[in-house]
Amino acid sequence: MESHDKEDAKGPVLHIVVVGFHHKKGCQVEFSYPPLLPDESHDSGGLPEQWKYLPFLALPDGAHNYQEDTVYFHLPPLSGEMKCVYGVSCYRQIEAKALKVRQADVTRETVQKSVCVLSRVPLYGLLQAKLQLITHAYFEEKDFSQIDILKELYEHMNGSLRGSTLEGSQVYLGLSPRDLILHFRHKVLILFKLILLEKKVLFYVSPVNRLVGALMTVLSLFPGMIEHGLADSSHYRPKSSVSEELGSGEETITAITTPTAEEFVSVSATDIANATLELVGEEVSPPEAGDRHLLKPPPRPSPESSESDWETLDPSVLEEAGGEGGPRREQAGGEKGADLPETFDPEPGIPITVQPQSAGGQGGVIQGLVSGLEEDQYGLPLAVFTKGYLCLPYMALQQHHLLSDVTVRGFVAGATNILFRQQRHLSDAIVDVEEARIQIQDPELRRLLALTTADLRFADYLLKHVTENREDVFLDGTGWEGGDEWIRAQFTLYLHTLLSSALHQDSERLLGDYGAPFTMAWKITHNYRVWQSNRHHAMTEITPGHPFQGQYSVADVKLRLSHSVQNSERGKKIGDAMVTTSRSVVQTGKAVGQSVGGALTSAKSAMSSWFSTLAQPAAVASPAEGSRQEE
Repeated sequence: MESHDKEDAKGPVLHIVVVGFHHKKGCQVEFSYPPLLPDESHDSGGLPEQWKYLPFLALPDGAHNYQEDTVYFHLPPLSGEMKCVYGVSCYRQIEAKALKVRQADVTRETVQKSVCVLSRVPLYGLLQAKLQLITHAYFEEKDFSQIDILKELYEHMNGSLRGSTLEGSQVYLGLSPRDLILHFRHKVLILFKLILLEKKVLFYVSPVNRLVGALMTVLSLFPGMIEHGLADSSHYRPKSSVSEELGSGEETITAITTPTAEEFVSVSATDIANATLELVGEEVSPPEAGDRHLLKPPPRPSPESSESDWETLDPSVLEEAGGEGGPRREQAGGEKGADLPETFDPEPGIPITVQPQSAGGQGGVIQGLVSGLEEDQYGLPLAVFTKGYLCLPYMALQQHHLLSDVTVRGFVAGATNILFRQQRHLSDAIVDVEEARIQIQDPELRRLLALTTADLRFADYLLKHVTENREDVFLDGTGWEGGDEWIRAQFTLYLHTLLSSALHQDSERLLGDYGAPFTMAWKITHNYRVWQSNRHHAMTEITPGHPFQGQYSVADVKLRLSHSVQNSERGKKIGDAMVTTSRSVVQTGKAVGQSVGGALTSAKSAMSSWFSTLAQPAAVASPAEGSRQEE
């Protein structure tokens, strides 16, 4: 409590920083209040070694392509007492000829600058809302030497945000699970499971504002994660370049060989032994301006299908009424396996061997593991972003080495540079936000993440309420079902029941509805081991079992077939072939004659109708409707 009171006395905002682009020096800090380094002036441009990437994070790669943009980023702590530093940056550019006072170093037609807030608290949306107004006013001055407005911003934010709690809707300002589900649809649950497995997940899209919004919205689905779960999410060590090591003399060598303790991530020998790093001094061709030598993957056998593109479900799947659904609590036999996305296989999933990727030895419960996070009575947030698992909403090109650093066991990171996407071997999954597509090369990981029938019911239940309750939520703001808070409540229920099922004596059967291969892999992750090694008495109030468990019906077969047909490469090829064949039949029918053509057209219509029926799973009924059907 004393440490919390001490931080509250200092105020939530650490610094206000202005980063500009210099035509010779590149991105650099031009102003900071208070100064980033003690005993230096506001305009010194000095940076702590741990924050050497700050200019590249605040002024993102490709920023010149946009008139304005917003960035969320994380910085490592400067001392052992601090936690993750949360950064919000508002970028703008202005024509140089519009400036009232044009400094001598302005040689280009446009001037690019970012105004940043470095904070102790993860109030991204709230900080962004205040920062955008000040950044606009700062640029309207057309004289960047007028820094009084930035000093006033520092005082205002520390005054207005002092004592602000991390509970309530203000934490989630600007993060909309509704928009996420409307875009990614059922694949939101796949992203949720990916992070539970502590995999290396890379989000990719431009501009940065869209990127960080999607990534942080996914994290907002985890109970307490944004509020209290990211405190250790940025504990990484910046990489010192070869030129710095060789050209800076004895002082630099001493700084590199005797780093401070907080520059390192605490990892065990198991983590390091399981991590491999291949360094090849070849450039990726063709490189973009300013790119460094990048890592090249070692030769590896390519699977039969190099990647899996899980496409979105057609919105029409929600239009058919009369399906079974809603949260069901009868204790029916759970689904024991998970189907591969490429095929519809009614047989139970094949048991697989999963290699542990986190510390703690081979199986068993480790007593006394402490997450170091502020947990609730259910043990949440889970300790996902701890012990070398990073969360970097935006990752600059200069941080590329972190993807293969032996002290980094995993990450959820966002990038806009195409070079990150090309280095597929450094990520387990690449999330193309623009296309709402998840690319996974490893077929075994695809098996782990294949949604069960109960999972598909859950996803369709969310989709149904998000689409059907749109008017209530957006017009009068009074809607609950289908709203952002409602969606987060559903994922809280999903996670609570998953944890409760893992503790139950009949856990094997109960966990089958979540996917047996998935739960096997999840039980050896660091976050599960930490959670399971401690007692959480409130879990006794949670009823175990998947919220959408229950007897399986023809509607579920239809749902599974639709998922297999519409969300795999093989299924898309079948669908395209059906459409092409149908068109050819119609054209042939017209050439033969009207009578024959009419018959063939009728056959084509029947075929298309049959296929579209299979492709549309029944809409998920409300809990009340589901109970009436079961009766």
